[in-house]
Amino acid sequence: MKYQIKPNSVEETLIIPLYGRLIAEEKYPNIKGNRNTQEIVDSIDYDFASKRKKMTSVIGLYGALECVQREYDLKWEIEEYLKKYPCASIVNLGCGLLDIFVEVDNGKCYCYNIDFPDVIDIRNNILQLKNREFNLGYDLNDYSWMKEIKKDQGVVFIASGVFYYFQRNDALNLFKEISKEFPNSSLAFDTCNKKGLRMMLKTWIKEAGIKDVGTYFGLGNPKKELDEAGVKYQNLSVKSYMHGYRKLKYCFIHKLCNILMDKVVKGRIVRIDF
Repeated sequence: MKYQIKPNSVEETLIIPLYGRLIAEEKYPNIKGNRNTQEIVDSIDYDFASKRKKMTSVIGLYGALECVQREYDLKWEIEEYLKKYPCASIVNLGCGLLDIFVEVDNGKCYCYNIDFPDVIDIRNNILQLKNREFNLGYDLNDYSWMKEIKKDQGVVFIASGVFYYFQRNDALNLFKEISKEFPNSSLAFDTCNKKGLRMMLKTWIKEAGIKDVGTYFGLGNPKKELDEAGVKYQNLSVKSYMHGYRKLKYCFIHKLCNILMDKVVKGRIVRIDF
């Protein structure tokens, strides 16, 4: 039986990135996406057709490409970490329906998917747990989830489209806590500057009830801002969100969107090595 998602619900926000990845893979067959995307979509009772026209427009397709590219970037960061720590724990912060473990499992590592309990309930209904994979229902700001993570063989954290919803101090305090509790770990996430946050306010951040982006988390100058906040780390990597990890062929409009992403809103993947 398919899991039903109601329109205009909180649950609906979970499937937009999922469907975006599917659209991108469909329109650009050379893009290797998540092998489970179609299977997950097929398991959901939802009127995907109502979103299709918007998401297959020129601008909508760029948003879909962002979804699939972000997953690729974070997958790359996980695989790089596993080369050094093959038995490490992967921690998918604010996991939603992102099924990244199926793409990176080397047969030795572990994966912990963490999100609010109601989101984990949905995930449990849609996605079957694999060997060495665990779903944990927590508010990320309740650090007690950290006690459940196996950390003796290394830990790599990822956050896909998550920290935009965090109050700035909450995100920075989380980074500090990870640094303290998980030495030699890495954290990779997507971010943008305040101008990017204001642009998002007109769309999905506004739908989440966020009215003042000034107090929310983004990084225009990652090194400067993390240093000023007192976040302790060993190394910092900052790469372009859309072409820092692989080169795709873009149409003219999408090339302009890339310039906007890179130069104006500073869309980046940041990796912090603690």
